[in-house]
Amino acid sequence: MKDNGSRRSRRILRMGSLAFLLTLTLGSGAQTSLRWDSPQARPSRATASVASIPSRPVSASPAMPLASSFDVQQFEAMAQQLVAGQRVPGLAMAIVHNGRILSARGYGITDVNAAQPVDSHTVFRLASLSKGFAGTMAGLLVNDGTLRWDSKLTQYLPNFQLSDPYAAQQITVADLLSHRVGLTHNTYDRDLEGYVDYHTLTQKLARAPMKCQPGTCYAYQNIAFSLIGDIVFAATGDFYSQEVQRRLLKPLGMNDASLGLEGIQASARWARPHVRARGGWTSLMPKSTYYQVAPAAGVNASASDMAQWLLAQTGHRPDVLPAPLLATLHQPLVDTPSEMRGSKWRRERVSSAGYALGWRVYDYAGQRLVFHGGAVQGYRGVVAMLPGRDLGIAMMWNSESSLPSALLPTMLDRAIGLTDQRWLDDQFDDPTLYVDATPSAPTTAGTTASKSTAAPE
Repeated sequence: MKDNGSRRSRRILRMGSLAFLLTLTLGSGAQTSLRWDSPQARPSRATASVASIPSRPVSASPAMPLASSFDVQQFEAMAQQLVAGQRVPGLAMAIVHNGRILSARGYGITDVNAAQPVDSHTVFRLASLSKGFAGTMAGLLVNDGTLRWDSKLTQYLPNFQLSDPYAAQQITVADLLSHRVGLTHNTYDRDLEGYVDYHTLTQKLARAPMKCQPGTCYAYQNIAFSLIGDIVFAATGDFYSQEVQRRLLKPLGMNDASLGLEGIQASARWARPHVRARGGWTSLMPKSTYYQVAPAAGVNASASDMAQWLLAQTGHRPDVLPAPLLATLHQPLVDTPSEMRGSKWRRERVSSAGYALGWRVYDYAGQRLVFHGGAVQGYRGVVAMLPGRDLGIAMMWNSESSLPSALLPTMLDRAIGLTDQRWLDDQFDDPTLYVDATPSAPTTAGTTASKSTAAPE
């Protein structure tokens, strides 16, 4: 049992984030941007360096123009080259700028065994790109006054337990959405991949090892993150998937989008997942495992849908997502230094990295980049926004190739006028884009995902 002095120390350590979150839920200023340089509180060591990520306040001047080297037709040609010869079977891409859709197209085919062309309405599985939807859904409830960022998990799930009873009582909504629950990386993801049901796994968290006290360190989660869905149900009386449909997908005109395995299978046209086989690709039926954790990995969408999502996330649908809410959602709460390693573009371009509320935030060559990657068996995807240029990009593809991810830094470099590094010539593996490549722990002690798994991130 921890003594009272230790508990007081942990409370002080959390003040770097919770003092700010408390101010977010008071009065009309509930969604003002989180800023770690506020004189009202000081950040803990775990959050100090995220203040170096450049920000663009809600009231900032208009975005800078894109550099002249940003050529959408060239990017579309590059995407077409990626599907030529089935280097990847199919790909969908959306690009928006200054509130306009510059491109929303499909490339390649849906299934190597029953080929249909991918178009702008072909649905892909988003995997962990879904986490941005979860953060945004929670933000709408905070905006309504239904939730607070500092609301405790146990207020809605009073029977929730961790191995440290004190820690279980301290987890907040913001902790869940920023991966600061205190567990080790990817706890019980391997069990989820082994078809253990979500309810059993949430109960099993009571026996999982702790890495830190809630709110004091980062460790990426899928199961614990998805407890936000249980909170949404407890707070609203409606299932998480219904609330996302009602509050986000329908009002934003994301007409192809859905949640769950049933959702993608009911789509008029959807891209089958592909894995490598002798002589090329083979298509599969989607695995149901990560659909169990809908907030972490449950959304399906097309290029047309993602264009609308990007417009909303870049501030051009204030009727659905007010600008102060977006500023809060995109403000990093905890450092994620491992994100500066791994792929070549991260090593060369990213100088600081943090996690916000369902979003990653990087300093990309001096530019603020709001980002997330996703991967499950047979699907990959990335979404990225440069607020300083009012630019949004989304790509999804139906294979386990890492090659299309190199198109993203190509577009980002050209948007800000950097010398082209010919990223597409490097068929690099990018483990940190999707999974924290940490050693696996025994299944009895809380498992973690490794490079070889298909856990979404």
